[in-house]
Amino acid sequence: MDLNYSDEERAFQAEVRTFLSEKLPKEMSEKVRLGSGLNKADMEQWHGILNDKGWLAQNWPKEFGGAEWDAVQRHIFEEEASLANAPRIVPFGLGMLAPVLQKFGSKEQCDRWLPRILDGSDWWCQGYSEPGAGSDLASLKTKAVRDGDHYIVNGQKTWTTLGQHANMIFCLVRTDPDAKQQEGISFLLIDMDTPGIEVRPIILLDGTAEVNEVWFTDVKVPAENLVGEENKGWTYAKYLLTHERANIAGVGSSNAGLLAVKRMAQTELSGGKPLIENPHFAARIAQVEIDLMAMSLANLRIVSQAAKGGAPGLEASMLKVKGSIIRQEINDLARRAVGTYALPFASEAVEGTNEAPFGPEYAAPLAAQYFNNRKLSIFGGSNEVQRQIIAKTTLGAMR
Repeated sequence: MDLNYSDEERAFQAEVRTFLSEKLPKEMSEKVRLGSGLNKADMEQWHGILNDKGWLAQNWPKEFGGAEWDAVQRHIFEEEASLANAPRIVPFGLGMLAPVLQKFGSKEQCDRWLPRILDGSDWWCQGYSEPGAGSDLASLKTKAVRDGDHYIVNGQKTWTTLGQHANMIFCLVRTDPDAKQQEGISFLLIDMDTPGIEVRPIILLDGTAEVNEVWFTDVKVPAENLVGEENKGWTYAKYLLTHERANIAGVGSSNAGLLAVKRMAQTELSGGKPLIENPHFAARIAQVEIDLMAMSLANLRIVSQAAKGGAPGLEASMLKVKGSIIRQEINDLARRAVGTYALPFASEAVEGTNEAPFGPEYAAPLAAQYFNNRKLSIFGGSNEVQRQIIAKTTLGAMR
């Protein structure tokens, strides 16, 4: 594997930098830099800007309206976008549902839903986790009973990220209660405006409502919204999760975060020597940088393999574990780099401003980011479960 960019790739990198410099709204970039949070309008605006350029569906085949970038192009864009403080693309429709539809969905479903993902007509959320069925997803209890041309859905989903903005949800539902757990699950597409659906926000420690509960009471879903075959949803779910887990690695955002930590550690916030001169802290930065470089190379290899026709399996679990550990370590280093300036404070005390009530402006969100990203160890399948997958796969192959 050649680790140097070709002339064409360097030209593409320059094109990405120019695009970001000219098209990324400065106020949006500043929000990302300060960690002040993006609203729905911000995310939709960035979605539209990328779609107008033809760079939104980066890994989609051209036949579906995608850019069909190779692994190196996607790596370059993610890295440059993170360094420019661009928002991350909301992944649920683009990066999670779309690959499932393209591989397992009907032509009619692709023709109907894919263009609406691209133009922003539909905002998708994910209906996987349930109380008692998170990492053990096969234990889900939300059921769908076939009734003529419809399914009747009853149950509950939880931790539904950005579900308050969504008009569509892709759901795993149990369609055969007598089958083995994994064999009785189907994959349904559900309109969030259907009678019987209730979204209840889950208020986090920082006062935001990023995640939600979604309740289904006798919800009628057209049978044509079944993806693939009935009771084969576990196969589609695993395919989707490999894409989600690979995306959790977040190489670009980790690179940008590490650079920010270095800048913080070189600042004399409270007098005395910069923190970067502390041997213990410098050693932690060096270790996470080494780990990040290794993961970046692994990520390139894995997405290159995936681009040749398959979703990564074991490799996606490895990326998920290592990526979440690295991002959490960077969050911890950033919080430690600013010391007491990262202490949580009442959000209403700084309502309407991006600056902390004391200290550097970038310190205000660091505690919230640290605590929020503890979830990285859990979502997409907990790190413990991923380690079990890795162990079973590798040790099983050695028998």
